[in-house]
Amino acid sequence: MRVMGIDPGIASTGYGIVSQVQGRLKFEQAGCIRTCADQPIACRLQLIYNQLQGLIALHQPQVVALEEVFVANNCKLSLDLGQAIGVARLAAVQAGLEVFSYSALQVKQAVVGYGRAQKQQVQVMVKTLLALPQPPANDHAADALAVAICHLHTKIYG
Repeated sequence: MRVMGIDPGIASTGYGIVSQVQGRLKFEQAGCIRTCADQPIACRLQLIYNQLQGLIALHQPQVVALEEVFVANNCKLSLDLGQAIGVARLAAVQAGLEVFSYSALQVKQAVVGYGRAQKQQVQVMVKTLLALPQPPANDHAADALAVAICHLHTKIYG
C-alpha cells in the first residue's frame, strides 16, 4: 500500500509518500509546497491544490492521510489552515482517493509511542522507521511522513 501523508498549511504544506512492502515501510519521497505571503489567499490555495494534484498523479497513492491541526488562539490562522485542509481533501477526493484524518496526538502516539512527543523525537523516529540516513530536514515534510506512517500503523494494528 502507498500512502500520501499531508501536513497542511498555507505558507508550507508538507507531503510524504510512504509505501509498505511485505510488512516493511519504504520511503518514496517527501517535500514541501511553499507559497508566498504576498500572494492573495486564493492564489496560494490554488498553488497547493495544483501541486498536490500533480504529486498524486505522479505517485499514485492508494489513500491520503491528513494531519488535522487545531489552532484555537488565532482565528485567522485557523480559518486559513482550514482552507488548506479543504484544498488537500479536494485534491485527494477528485483523484478518487479515500482521505483519513489524524490528530497530532494520534500521529505522535503511532510514531513515537507517546502522544506528547517533541518534534525532534518524531523526526528521529521517522528516520529510524524509514531507514533514512538522516532525519528529514524540513519539519513539514517530516510531519507528513509521520502522518503516512501513522495511517499504515493504524490500519495494520488498529
